[in-house]
Order: sequence, then structure tokens, then C-alpha cells
Amino acid sequence: MSEAAIHGPIGCITSARSVKGRQATLEVRYYISSRDLSATELAEAVRAHWGIENRLHWMLDVNFSEDGATVRKDNAPQNLALLRKIVLNVTRADTTDPHKGGPSKKRKHADWDDGIRANMLGLTLL
Repeated sequence: MSEAAIHGPIGCITSARSVKGRQATLEVRYYISSRDLSATELAEAVRAHWGIENRLHWMLDVNFSEDGATVRKDNAPQNLALLRKIVLNVTRADTTDPHKGGPSKKRKHADWDDGIRANMLGLTLL
């Protein structure tokens, strides 16, 4: 159960969660918006944001095992995260790979075949 309220540019969402065998929890989250939103619009915007965010992280974890990454030194974690997102976007946008499949399968085809990789990146092999 969730409840949303708006106070000027600040929105508040209160969520109650109960799981069988556990004590119920109540969580209050605040949001700032540059738009005037109704309580319903705020709730929809928050759900849409987290839906997009969760899908991205799920795709990164499934395709790149990002949660299991052990890179910790200096800027390497941020650099690898950026490269993973670039590769995910390139494979999602690719329409040149004749094989059907999701980003993971397309990435494997690009790993194995220089021509497919060049097409994905819009390059011409010499």
C-alpha cells in the first residue's frame, strides 16, 4: 500500500509493506520536482523511474554479471560500468545482426565475428 502527497515542489510517498512472518515496515520517501504534479502523477512518475532503473540494472547484471564484478581499484569500476552501458546500448540498437536474440547473444556473435562487430559499430572492414 502506498500513499502520495504533494507540498509545492516536494512530494512525499509513504509505503507500507508486510511480509508473512515478519513485522510490517513503513517507509517514507521525499521527491523534488520542477513540475506541479498531482499525487497520482507523482506516484506514476516514481514508478516509471524505478521501472526504467531496475530494468537497466537487471540487464547489466544478466548480460555482464555486474553484481559479481570484483574490479575495485581507482576509476576502473566507473570506467567498466560506462563501457558495459555503451555495449548494452549498441547491442540493443543493432539491427544488422542476422541472428535473432537479445543483447547477450548479439554480443557473443560480435565477439566471434569481425564482420558482425564492424556492422554493429558502423565500421567498414578493409
